[in-house]
Amino acid sequence: MSAFQQKILNSIKCFRRQWPLFSNSERTTVCGADCMLMALQLSMAEVNKEHRGDFTVSLSDVLETWKYLLHDKLGLSYENMKEPENYADVKEAYHAFLARTNMLDLIDIYQKFYGLGLVSEDESIAPVQLLEFISGIMNVQENNGYVLSTPSTPVNRQSQKNVKVTMLAKKCVCSYLSLLVNSKDDLSLAHILNVPERGLGREAFTNLKHASQKRKMSIFLMATSFIRTIELGGRGCASSLFDPLKAHVKGLSNFVNFIDKLQEIVGEILNPRDMLSVLVIKENF
Repeated sequence: MSAFQQKILNSIKCFRRQWPLFSNSERTTVCGADCMLMALQLSMAEVNKEHRGDFTVSLSDVLETWKYLLHDKLGLSYENMKEPENYADVKEAYHAFLARTNMLDLIDIYQKFYGLGLVSEDESIAPVQLLEFISGIMNVQENNGYVLSTPSTPVNRQSQKNVKVTMLAKKCVCSYLSLLVNSKDDLSLAHILNVPERGLGREAFTNLKHASQKRKMSIFLMATSFIRTIELGGRGCASSLFDPLKAHVKGLSNFVNFIDKLQEIVGEILNPRDMLSVLVIKENF
C-alpha cells in the first residue's frame, strides 16, 4: 500500500470513529469510486426520464459527466471541458441520491475533513491526488510513461481469473454487510439483489426503484413492504402500486427472508470483527 493510499485509509478510519461530525444520519456508508459512478449513472437516468421520458443513458455520456463532476466537486479547472447536458439537474440528483441513501462520497468526506480542521499537514491530500485516486490512475504501474504489461499465459490468465473471482466475492459479502448496517444503501442492494441467483435481474431492480421513488422510501424497505403485504394478505391484498412487482414475488421473498436470516445471525455476534467470518461460514458465500 502506498503512502497516499494509507492517507485515504486513515481518513476513512477517522470518519468511522467520528461520523456524527460528518452526518446527521444514524447510519452512513462511505461511497467509493465504483459506487460514485453507479450513483451518477442512476441519477442521469432519472434526469433523462424527466427531460426525455426515457431512463436509458449511454456509457459515453456517463463517463463524460463523471469526469466533469469530479473536477467540479474538487474545485479543479474544467474550462476546457464541455458542460454535459442538464448537468445542474444531474448534480442535484446525484447529491439527493446520496442524501436519501445515507451515503457520503470520498470527496464529501475529504472536504468535510478540511472544513472541520481534522487534517494535519502530514496527512493532507491535494485535490489532484484525490482525482487521480478516484479515477484509478494511481492504480496503474508505469515506467517512463509506458504501462507495464505481463505476457498472457494460461497460468497468468487463471491467476487473474482467481483474483477477479475473489474480489467479486469479497465485494458481494461487503455489500450484504453494508445493507445490514444501512438499509437505505440502494447501491449495495443493487449488487446483491440477484446474488445468489434469484431471478431478480435488471427489470426487477428497475421496477423496485420506480416503486420506491413513488412511495419515497428506500428500495430495500420497498421490497420488504411488498413482501410483508403479500405474506399478511395474499397477492390480492397488494395495491395497484405493487403491480409491476408481482412478477417477482418469489425472488423478492427469497431475498427479504435471506436478509432477515442474516440479521438474526448478526444479532448473535458479540464482536463485530467476527461478523464477516461467521457469515461466510454459515451462509457459504
